[in-house]
Amino acid sequence: MDLFKFYHPVVVRYGDLDPQGHLNNARYLTLFEQARIHYLLHLGLFKKNESFLDIGLILADAHLTFKRPVLFQDEVEIGVRISRLGNKSMKMDYRMINPRENAELATGATTLVAYDYHIQKTTPIPDAWREIITAFEGIPLR
Repeated sequence: MDLFKFYHPVVVRYGDLDPQGHLNNARYLTLFEQARIHYLLHLGLFKKNESFLDIGLILADAHLTFKRPVLFQDEVEIGVRISRLGNKSMKMDYRMINPRENAELATGATTLVAYDYHIQKTTPIPDAWREIITAFEGIPLR
């Protein structure tokens, strides 16, 4: 059973490649970030016309595991889910797949901290966010 309820499609661009013709290692985090923002948009936690300073999240930790090469013009999908909600932080998991082959290409995880950029301090995750995330993911995330 797939634990990911949200996937974001991406087509690998020429500029995303390293000299060997593979998706550049640094681009994985960029693509995971793109999928993460679309996840937040999908849940209504962030709106298109909002400032990035108002998202209220800051990246604290990132991990990647590369499983198979990703090449130019590959059409991939990136699964995003929240697997842990703490008081001020949350863990997001990522899964990059080739949907045609049902092949896992890479996995990752990030820890995000609720943050008020205007006062430069961490804050508790808003209760409204907890309710939306818990309802979407379908499990209590404590």
